[in-house]
Amino acid sequence: QVQLVESGGGLVQPGGSLRLSCAASGSILTIYAMGWYRQAPGKQRELVATITSGGNLNYADSVKGRFTISRDIAKNTVYLQMNSLEPEDTAVYSCYADMIKRNWGQGTQVTVSS
Repeated sequence: QVQLVESGGGLVQPGGSLRLSCAASGSILTIYAMGWYRQAPGKQRELVATITSGGNLNYADSVKGRFTISRDIAKNTVYLQMNSLEPEDTAVYSCYADMIKRNWGQGTQVTVSS
C-alpha cells in the first residue's frame, strides 16, 4: 500500500506564489516518475509537470517559466513551486507517483483570486 499526501494549497492573489509538496510513503520500491495534474471546474484534467528518476523535466506550455518541479529522492517527495500565479491556475492539483502502477494523492485546492 502506497500513500501520497499533498500539502501547500490555498488562496493566493494574482502574481503570488505557492509551493505544493507531495510525500509518498508505504510500500515503496522504485519510483520511476512523479508529477502533478490539475483540474479546474468544467475543464479537462491537465498534466502540469513531471520529473523522472533520471531528472528529466516536462512542463505544460501554460506554466513554463512560472512553475518549477523538483524532487527529494531520499524523502520520496515531489515539490511544485508556482510563481506569478494567475486566476487561470485555479484548480485542484493532484500529484502522482509511477511505481508498479500509478498512485495518486487526494488533491489540494489552489485558488488564485483578488
